[in-house]
Amino acid sequence: MKKELLIEVSNLSKDFGQARALKNVNMKFFRGEIRGLIGENGSGKSTVTSIISGMQTATSGTMSYKGKPWNPKNMVDAQRHGISMVLQEANTASHCTVAENLFAGRFDECSKFGMVNMKEVNAKAQKMLDRFGITRIKAKDSIDSLTFEDRRLVEIVRCISDETEVCVFDETTTALSLEGRKILYELIHHLKDNGKCVIFISHDMDEIMTQCTNLTVLRDGDIIGHLDRKEMDADGAAKKIRYMMVGREIGEAYYRDDYDISHEDEVALEFRQVSFGSIKKFSLKLHKGEIIGLGGLSGCGMHDIGRAAFGLEKLTEGTIEIHGKKITTPLQAIKKGAGYISKNRDTEALIIDGSIEENIVLPLLPKLSHFTYISPKKEAASANKEIETFRIKCANGKQWVSTLSGGNKQKVSFAKWTANNSDVLIMDCPTRGVD
Repeated sequence: MKKELLIEVSNLSKDFGQARALKNVNMKFFRGEIRGLIGENGSGKSTVTSIISGMQTATSGTMSYKGKPWNPKNMVDAQRHGISMVLQEANTASHCTVAENLFAGRFDECSKFGMVNMKEVNAKAQKMLDRFGITRIKAKDSIDSLTFEDRRLVEIVRCISDETEVCVFDETTTALSLEGRKILYELIHHLKDNGKCVIFISHDMDEIMTQCTNLTVLRDGDIIGHLDRKEMDADGAAKKIRYMMVGREIGEAYYRDDYDISHEDEVALEFRQVSFGSIKKFSLKLHKGEIIGLGGLSGCGMHDIGRAAFGLEKLTEGTIEIHGKKITTPLQAIKKGAGYISKNRDTEALIIDGSIEENIVLPLLPKLSHFTYISPKKEAASANKEIETFRIKCANGKQWVSTLSGGNKQKVSFAKWTANNSDVLIMDCPTRGVD
């Protein structure tokens, strides 16, 4: 049976200054499908879907939705017409309740004569949460009291309504536990079975291959090809997809196995009987030349340990030392050689409305300054070295970080600490959104 066309993208291009993110892209999206989008960081996946969902506008090209020209004013306008997107980065409003986040841009549904009935907002919001089986989150809860994962679940609930026709999930599962992933997988298949269209962006090959009905591969702003379910199930499909993504053969070994697991005796970072929040009497030694991994279930405290190591948590007991010197603030940690890569990339790791160069040189400004003068040449040289080392896809160091893909933003997060020669790196979920 022929499927109904929902969205058609024709010759869509998007430029960010001199950088071209999309190059005359043509795509069609149908009812009853879970369309996977895959490609390297900077391939254009998020760009094309953000244009469809009203987050940004195209430089050229046209779109149609349900057979009519489509040019949404913004994401609220798109959602009112049935197209929603869960962004790669956290997108909740702080200092508000869960209910206020769920009804952002939609308070008119619960208002009369300009007055919002918050009792009705809270009741409807709770029904939305219960509908998805998310019983541990309450509508009246402060959004700031929730874990990063639970805030992502709130975003998912906000994007789905009875009017939803198309829903885009951009690297959504990278922040979810197994329980959260199960909820999302059940949701996208429910949407498909009810004739909706799901656009699913992920770097997780296994996830793409098991959850999607078909797949589109992008590379450097171009559509490389499409695969249906039969082609995805064929022998050697994963190898073929990887080749399409990068344009060359990639071996099966993704990870090095030749590391020397020995380390030096010198301690670089030490927790001594540290207590704060839910953390009680925590002790840990990280030696030079050592990689220590922290893992656990959601809410176990591993993210708090990372924040504390960088001086972002106020301790009630114990001390934290970097190279034998006590630290209590991020500035002290930086001076002692520490760098911190937060899982909340856009809000804690980067200055989004700043250039790549400004972000990279920020920690080493004292090293680049002479009295009060900072040499622009030294700034540019330091940034360009890291851009080349990390192969950050950009026009130049002056390009704004907000225009980069998630993976290239993460490269900037790393680059600012390597530029500063930081020798203690604290990484919280560093591979989130990275190919």
